[in-house]
Amino acid sequence: MAKSKFEYVKKFEFSNVHNFKKPNDKNALDLMNKCAECVMDNIYDVVLSYGQSDEYSFVLNKASNLYDRRESKIVSAIVSLFTSNYVFYWKNFFPDQELQYPPSFDGRIVQYPSDTNLRDYLSWRQADCHINNLYNTCYWALVHSGKTETEAELALRGTVSSQKNEMLFSQFNINYSKLPEMFRKGSVLFKEQVDVQGISSDGTEIKRRKKITKTYYIDIISDKFWKEHLEFDISI
Repeated sequence: MAKSKFEYVKKFEFSNVHNFKKPNDKNALDLMNKCAECVMDNIYDVVLSYGQSDEYSFVLNKASNLYDRRESKIVSAIVSLFTSNYVFYWKNFFPDQELQYPPSFDGRIVQYPSDTNLRDYLSWRQADCHINNLYNTCYWALVHSGKTETEAELALRGTVSSQKNEMLFSQFNINYSKLPEMFRKGSVLFKEQVDVQGISSDGTEIKRRKKITKTYYIDIISDKFWKEHLEFDISI
C-alpha cells in the first residue's frame, strides 16, 4: 500500500498506537514470548517455537496426530490461544498502558517435506531477524538524532551490513554485537527436563523430573544447537 491513497492506515499500526519503543520494545517481546510459552504448555505437540518482532513459528512433532492433523483446527487452536493470552497477560507487561483495541493474529500451516527444509525455514527466520533489526536500529538511531523518516530511509538505501555497523559505531557509539541477543537473534522456546521439589502427602520432601518451557536467545542456524538437542529428531 506504499505511496497509495490508502497509506494513511499505517498510522494505526498496533505498535504506534500503543507507543512501543523503537526499534525494539522489550516488554512487547516478552509478552509475545509469554504467549508462545502458554501455547507450548497447552498444546504439548508443539516442541519448538521461534519468535521475532510480531511473528511466531511453532514446530509440531512430526508424528503428531493433533486434531487428526486437520489443518484448520490446528491453526485456529494455536492462533486463538496465542491471541487470548496476549490480551490476558497484557497488564502484566504494560501496567500503565490500556489496550486501545483488540489485537489479532493470523496463521497458516506449512508441512515441510524434510528436516533440512524445516531447518532452512528456521534459519531463514533468524537471518531475517538480524537483517531487519540491524536496519531498524540504524533507522531509528538516525530518526532519534533528528533526521526525518524519509531522510533516514534515504541514508540507508543501498547500504550493506558492514556499512550499517560502521554507521552505528562511528555516529552513535553503538556496538551492534553488544545489543541484547533477544533483539539480534529472536527467541527460541523448547521444553527441558528439570528437577522439581515438592512435599508428599506425609510431609516428606520429594523430587521429580518435569518438562517446562524455557526461553533462550541463541543461534539456531549452525549445527551446534541441533547437536545439543537431538530430541528434536532433526537431521544434522
